[in-house]
Amino acid sequence: MLITLGRCAAVPVMVALLWSTPGRTLAIWSMIIFVTAMIGDVVDGWLARKWDVQSVAGAFLDPIADKLMVLATLVMMIPLGWVPAWMVLVLEARELLIGALRQIAVSEGLVIKAGALGKFKTAYQSTALGFLLFHYQAPLGIGRFTLTLDAHTVGIALLWQSIALSVASAIEYGWGFYKHHEERKHLPTG
Repeated sequence: MLITLGRCAAVPVMVALLWSTPGRTLAIWSMIIFVTAMIGDVVDGWLARKWDVQSVAGAFLDPIADKLMVLATLVMMIPLGWVPAWMVLVLEARELLIGALRQIAVSEGLVIKAGALGKFKTAYQSTALGFLLFHYQAPLGIGRFTLTLDAHTVGIALLWQSIALSVASAIEYGWGFYKHHEERKHLPTG
């Protein structure tokens, strides 16, 4: 729970770092904070499973912390010109759609678990945002074997893959909901 609260507290820090065009140092700090928050999410889930410690508050706050960090980061990158607004709209529309679908499913007694596509989407999206936050070019290698990594280009390429996975996983969730809903309609009552 403390890790989740720490991730929530990192959101305004991220917003402050990205408020105006950050130079290389602030970009690196924003990347470190974002990556730390995403690793914190993985560690938090692992510890909860390992110690069999799960709370209602933690189950509620954990996905909110993730979505707040991703949404804040994406939105703050729009005016910087680091991410096109339409990409943010597609990614966040998917999140709203899946959230609404899950709420409807819960009200009907259905549980739609996260599928593999959704997990891949999260991995690609988080990695993309890490690269986009670094944003600047960086030399890689030693001596004559030096290449230049364009973090922004890598981030956008990964974000495109994240969008494809987002759409595919939204279809997967929708299909899963439809199948459960149809099966439920055909169950005998009484």
